[in-house]
Parts: sequence; structure tokens; C-alpha cells
Amino acid sequence: MSAAIKHIRTASLDVAYEESGNPSGDPVFLMHGWPYDPRDYDDVVPALCAAGCRIIVPYLRGFGATRFLSTGTPRSGQQAALGNDLRELMDALSAQRAVLAGYDWGGRAACIVSALWPERVRGLVTANSYNIQDIPNSGRPASPEQEHRLWYQYYSVPSVAVPDLKQTAKHSADCCGHYGHLIGRSTMPPSSAAQDRSTIQISSR
Repeated sequence: MSAAIKHIRTASLDVAYEESGNPSGDPVFLMHGWPYDPRDYDDVVPALCAAGCRIIVPYLRGFGATRFLSTGTPRSGQQAALGNDLRELMDALSAQRAVLAGYDWGGRAACIVSALWPERVRGLVTANSYNIQDIPNSGRPASPEQEHRLWYQYYSVPSVAVPDLKQTAKHSADCCGHYGHLIGRSTMPPSSAAQDRSTIQISSR
């Protein structure tokens, strides 16, 4: 069963979080991604508790019972905001140093704290490819060799991939098989909806 939900205030949030394990143990923050929640760590928490750790699994801004304290605070998913949320949560919970683990938005928050405040981090575990993003260059296609490693972009952000579709088709085919060949034959321009989705993804991650 999941731990009872607790609440603590930071400068901008009322953060809902679950805490388990030894209150005096080494703190470990488990950060979920979009659009998920702390249930992703239900199989991880017992092992960490058995190791004597203090486990904190918060709901990120915009998720669960976490709430903004002010209606005037921008509802931003920018990487700087996510990283600062985690740092302020560590302060509020008197966790001077901690192990940070996460994926997607949660992984990005953990990476930001590790990069900007390394003295606060005992260890970092991060999954998938978001992490810290080069915002000014996020709309520029990468080399075909790199793009084929991120084949999912052809489904979620086509306006980024379209300029190099022909050039990248072979690499996509190598990675995706049949779907890569379909991508290479596609000549349809991205719809306005796809363009909007791309813009949202770039600005919010």
C-alpha cells in the first residue's frame, strides 16, 4: 500500500508527497514524470525502505494534490521551474543532501538540481532522454545519425523532423523497420495541430 499523503509548503507550492522508511535515514527523492504519479515507484519503495532510507515521492507541480499558492504564479513546466521546485522541497524537508532519482519531467528536475547545486546531491539516477534541454536549439533537427536514435519524434513532433525526412529515412528504417520506410515515403506537411503540439512540447520541457 502507498504511504499516506503529506503536505508541505515551499515558496510557490503546497506540495503533496508520500514519505516512507526511516525518518533518520539517507533521503531519496523519487520523481515521477508526465503524465504519471508516485504509483510508478510502488515496487521500488519497499527495497529502499529495507535498506534504511528515507523515501520521499512528491507529486510534481500540476499533479495530484500539489497546488500553487498564488493564482499569479505562471503555470510553467519549464526545466528551471521543475528543478527549483525540487530544490525548494529539499529545503522544506530539511534534506541537505539526497539521492535524486527520476524520469521524464522528474528526471529533468533531478538533473537540474545536480547540475546547479551539486553539493546537495549524494547520487543521481535518471532515465530516458529529456534531462537538461538546450532550449535555444531545441527546434533544430539533429544529425541523421542522432535523429534515428530518437525515432519517436517522427510521431510526436513532426515539424522538427520534416526538413530532414528524406535524408533520415534510411537511418529510421534501420531503427524502426517497416515504420521507418513509411516515414521516408511520407510527403505530407505537418498539420497545424502537429505544429502546435511541437511548440507545446518544446516550451514545456
